[in-house]
Amino acid sequence: MSTVNFSVPDDVKEAFNATFAGQNKSAVIADLMREAVQRAQARQQHVSAIDRILARRALAPSVTEAQFQAAREAGRP
Repeated sequence: MSTVNFSVPDDVKEAFNATFAGQNKSAVIADLMREAVQRAQARQQHVSAIDRILARRALAPSVTEAQFQAAREAGRP
């Protein structure tokens, strides 16, 4: 098990201590850190997915407004 030391503003420390009074604060911090890691990983996956979509979109053929409108109307009765 590792030890992590970091500084936080006094008001955050006081609010944390009041909110999690009587609980294992090390376990609470570890859970919060796990959640933060999961959020950051999910955010990076979203960014990567968007980058892939934009890269594919750049390679897609361009269509004029007239071509788009004609394609929409072609299948209508």
